[in-house]
Amino acid sequence: MRMVDLIEKKKEGKKHTPEEIHFIIQGYTHNDIPDYQMSAWLMAVCFQGLDKEETAILTKEMMHSGDVIDLSRIQGIKVDKHSTGGVGDKTSMVLGPIVAACGVPVAKMSGRGLGHTGGTLDKLESIPGLHIMIDEDDFVKQVNDCGLAIIGQSGHLDPADKKMYALRDVTATVSCIPLIASSIMSKKLAAGSDAILLDVKYGDGAFMKTKEEAKELARTMIEIGDSLGKDTRATISNMSQPLGYAIGNILEVKEAVDTLNGHGPEDLLELCLQAGSHMLLQAKKTDSLITARKMLQDVIESKQALRTFCAMVKAQGGDEAYIRHPEMFPKAKDVIPVYSLKTGYIKDLKAKPLGIVSMKLGGGRETTEDEIDYSVGLVLHKKIGDFVKKGEVLVEVHTNNGLSQELEQDILNAYELTDEFVKKPLLIEEVLS
Repeated sequence: MRMVDLIEKKKEGKKHTPEEIHFIIQGYTHNDIPDYQMSAWLMAVCFQGLDKEETAILTKEMMHSGDVIDLSRIQGIKVDKHSTGGVGDKTSMVLGPIVAACGVPVAKMSGRGLGHTGGTLDKLESIPGLHIMIDEDDFVKQVNDCGLAIIGQSGHLDPADKKMYALRDVTATVSCIPLIASSIMSKKLAAGSDAILLDVKYGDGAFMKTKEEAKELARTMIEIGDSLGKDTRATISNMSQPLGYAIGNILEVKEAVDTLNGHGPEDLLELCLQAGSHMLLQAKKTDSLITARKMLQDVIESKQALRTFCAMVKAQGGDEAYIRHPEMFPKAKDVIPVYSLKTGYIKDLKAKPLGIVSMKLGGGRETTEDEIDYSVGLVLHKKIGDFVKKGEVLVEVHTNNGLSQELEQDILNAYELTDEFVKKPLLIEEVLS
């Protein structure tokens, strides 16, 4: 079998056999297939696609390219959640604790941020002392003890995806649904959970720009999960504006804690209640979405979810006092208001430019080597559907290096106003299973 023949085969739109996909993934993982040939094959896939069977086989081969974690030592049905990412997305820090507090073990591996989207691990590392790299035995023990762990991905988990994603990133082959789906699902399946809930976002702040693209990606991932015996469901959510009001690491941790205390942003809370309700159904804690939602609301009201988050932070070496007393977190040197230049209703609020502003303030990375300033970011005062008067504050900028006119203009350009009344957007628009 020769790689050049397989490139030619896919270029002509023909279907690969399981043996051919095995050859490609094993060969590339073990450096027997060079980057230039893998690049050619990835581009052929972008143009010709993969069918359902090819995509499932590709996912399985990537999943088994390294370690597959055995979570059978954790009691109960393990449900994992994956978000396709967006600006201000601090969902895991709320959703994990509320689901775990209802008795469903949440053993989650998360990622870092790059570019305009923030990573859960970076947000957690803004909590003093917290470690995101722990070994498998401690991971299992922690979930059994307190119901929740959110950690970094093992270096030996899905090495095929690590190599392929790095190559896709520099060869314009990222935006291909079979490749996106196999990348996400191979990691989720290797991480060992029994069921998976996918939060597939679309809009300006997400990788999928339209609802149709988001649904296609969701259906592809559900088919992969089902074909490999995992209960997989997906929510389709609108990420045309940031989630919640805070953008930036410490600011987002504080907003997550506010939500666990029962007074967080309405859109963040609603997303977590809806997604968490489906996770409780997947874990067979109840067969009613109404009952599930009430269970989640109860653990917030009783502060059990907050205690679960504190227990996770403490187990991973973090200082839980910062969660109980968020005012202890360090603050940026300056808080600079940006004022509206017009009067009207907020018609549109572009998430991506605001994510980029936060990154340029130091709150994110342009390259993987960049250092993060955990204290900086943005706090929004107005979102889609809100009425604003000229001279009212749109955004507060938390910064240690001032605010340039260019970044201030980028913030103002993210807002579009109209004289007509605007309804607030629906966040979760559909659930697929």
